[in-house]
Amino acid sequence: MTVPCPTCSTTVEWGEQSPYRPFCSKRCQLIDLGEWADEEKRIPGDPAWLPEQDGENDDWNH
Repeated sequence: MTVPCPTCSTTVEWGEQSPYRPFCSKRCQLIDLGEWADEEKRIPGDPAWLPEQDGENDDWNH
């Protein structure tokens, strides 16, 4: 079975011969990770609860 790399669309064999699957390479894997880290990608949904919303942030810093 083959799948397209989510970053560059190169065809990738789905199996042990492709250690970075579904990515074609370590480079494409790191590009994707960087997009998540920079918040360019996100999972849709309600915002996460933050401690400062309830004034309880003092306990989080200790």
